[in-house]
Amino acid sequence: MKSSRSLAEFVSLKSPICVLSLIVAVLSGSVAQADTRGEQLYRNCTICHGPDAEGIPLQLAPALSGLSEKYIIEQLKKFKGGIRGKHHEDVAGLRMLPLAQTLASDEDIQAVASHIVAQASSQVETSLEGGDATKGQALYAVCQACHGPDGKGNDLLNAPSLVNQHDWYQLTQLKNFKSGVRGTNPQDITGAQMRPMSMILADEQAMKDVIAYIQTLSK
Repeated sequence: MKSSRSLAEFVSLKSPICVLSLIVAVLSGSVAQADTRGEQLYRNCTICHGPDAEGIPLQLAPALSGLSEKYIIEQLKKFKGGIRGKHHEDVAGLRMLPLAQTLASDEDIQAVASHIVAQASSQVETSLEGGDATKGQALYAVCQACHGPDGKGNDLLNAPSLVNQHDWYQLTQLKNFKSGVRGTNPQDITGAQMRPMSMILADEQAMKDVIAYIQTLSK
């Protein structure tokens, strides 16, 4: 009788541990499946963004590995919903529209975003010439309210990281915001927030100056 009771007590004590172990195993399996799914989905992106998500200039594709998961998810949803990338002058954006459609669900978007942020972010090569980082530092004072003094962005303010991003891409996007190619869709709330900020930069030289300073934050 004592032996049977001891066995019952042992099973009773161990059961929660067994259940917990089972839950952990199931969750681990789900995470592994999501990782694999994200890797599979990202294969469609490598032709433009590269296997390491550092972007390919010839494809007009930015680096993705330095961006936050939240920001990547938001942008993919914008492309999929036609909120971003439908302007006839947005060559790279128009290319993204059909690719975003290959992500069938929010789970797919989450999976590919998780895979991207798992890639190591590294400094990219500069290509723009003529920017004055000293003048750019003064101009960046307005930008740091959202993007931070270190340029690493702030998800709470929907501001992406600017470090380890191609300078040519930053110039293109500033021009897009200023000209109305990006940020004019009524549903693009965060894009609309950037448009007036781009107006502060008087011309291309001012854009190059602030970008030259941003590039120093990546070093």
